[in-house]
Amino acid sequence: MLSAFIAACLFSASIIAADRSARLLGSHAANFWRVVVAVLLLGFWAHGFGRGLGGGVFLLFFLSGCIGFGFGDMALFLALLRLGPRLSALMINCLAAPFAAAIEWAWLGTRLSLVQSLCGVLILGGVALALLPERRQTTPRGARAAGIGFGIIAALGQGGGAVLSRKAYAVAADMGEQIDGGTAAYQRILGGLMIVLIPMLWAMLHQSLKPRPATPGCRPPGTRAAATKWVIINGLAGPTVGVAAYQWALKTTPAGIVLPITATTPLLVIPFTYWFEGDRPGVNSLTGAVAAVLGVIGLTLTTG
Repeated sequence: MLSAFIAACLFSASIIAADRSARLLGSHAANFWRVVVAVLLLGFWAHGFGRGLGGGVFLLFFLSGCIGFGFGDMALFLALLRLGPRLSALMINCLAAPFAAAIEWAWLGTRLSLVQSLCGVLILGGVALALLPERRQTTPRGARAAGIGFGIIAALGQGGGAVLSRKAYAVAADMGEQIDGGTAAYQRILGGLMIVLIPMLWAMLHQSLKPRPATPGCRPPGTRAAATKWVIINGLAGPTVGVAAYQWALKTTPAGIVLPITATTPLLVIPFTYWFEGDRPGVNSLTGAVAAVLGVIGLTLTTG
């Protein structure tokens, strides 16, 4: 359970970095480069200290990465540009838990006890209350609707990818194989790299075919350095160390329990948005935070 909470802390830092890098580079470029950072770092671990491409379930982890890192995170970056980090984190982390629980119940037959289910509902309800959107919205209605759609797709990707990872661990255990979280994260990120490479190549080709202006524009000074910083932070906190901790949690705990804990990520985003954007949490945010923490404690106690 501790590894799931560590993953939530890292994911909260990652989503702020993702939002900053996406606004500097664009959604596809920011997503692609942070995946490249993760591939290099996780590859160093997996081939130096882990199982590399071994373990007998590479294809399952690879497919999990295609769904979660690939389609899911592409939708996440598109949602960030339309909804911002707080609402995007709320939608994705909250919806991923029931999606994963339903998929795992239908496919793997994993059932949660009544107390565990109630604790999961308490966590999700607390997160929803804490990040309830304000009445006045500055985002255009069309962009907001698109952001919600991308958020739902991202949540499906995260939930489906988590269940596939659980399946991969189960198959590996039946084969007598032991796979560490870093190796699993590496095999998954390779699947994500294949998916995110497609829109990146399309964008590069589209850009090369466009007529060049007589006086090319340039980005503001310092943009590249700032973008590089946020991409590295995102790559480290999210798909590298964060996902390694997340995979370790999924190895020992059903996704329907892990994902409600990582659903507290939007609560942990609050200090970051306050620090960087001056967004002071209100009564709803504090009340929801208390409810979510109580849910995490109850979930931890009921799972031993």
